Amino acid sequence: MIIDTSELDATAAYKLLIGTIVPRAIGWVSTLSTSGVANLAPISFFTAVGRRPPMVSLSMQPRSTGELKDTFTNIRDTGEFVTNLVSLPQAHQMHRTAHEFPTEVDEFDAVGLAKAPSEVVAPPRVCDAPVHFECRLDRIIPVGDLDDHVVWGVVERVHVRDDLYLDRGRIDTAALAPVGRLAAEYTLVENVFTTPLDDGVLDVRGGRMRRLDEQDPEFSPIDTDAWSPSGSVRTES
Repeated sequence: MIIDTSELDATAAYKLLIGTIVPRAIGWVSTLSTSGVANLAPISFFTAVGRRPPMVSLSMQPRSTGELKDTFTNIRDTGEFVTNLVSLPQAHQMHRTAHEFPTEVDEFDAVGLAKAPSEVVAPPRVCDAPVHFECRLDRIIPVGDLDDHVVWGVVERVHVRDDLYLDRGRIDTAALAPVGRLAAEYTLVENVFTTPLDDGVLDVRGGRMRRLDEQDPEFSPIDTDAWSPSGSVRTES
């Protein structure tokens, strides 16, 4: 199969990207509005883009209504945000914060999450998240003609759970067990390896992924009635 991307509409192109660029790290981004309302949302177009100073990027599309997301407008208007990483115990609360809540709703309160104060920025951190990056806005890059934007932020403080930190910036990644994003679903990063692997291991590990939720192995929520207009969450969650 060879796909000419010029023949794809925005929805098909998006599904192609999110179904192939996997797993993606989830930036669980907390911000404050100019009126002081906290916002929390998962952004899975999230990665590192620089090392001195350390910088991260977030790519954001508008809401399903076409309006800019609160996460984006808060970062644009205040210049600050916190990127929290997600581990399995908070996966469902993270998923719930992907709902398109009204602007005046504090997602921490809506899904029952405790806040922790930040050191140098105003937005709160997600209490009990394993890692937090306190960030200041560096630049905003418009992308395409559908109001997509890329945000770059300078990481000014990093909070790391004590048992995860080794030395000289090194993290015990095998103890982190982060949750990543696939297309419409999530994955738990729970194995590590170095190459080469024995052929027997490759034979055993072939085939479909193992599901943790006891759904049918062929299940996918994409294009079902349960999928939200934003394409981010299942509506009954």
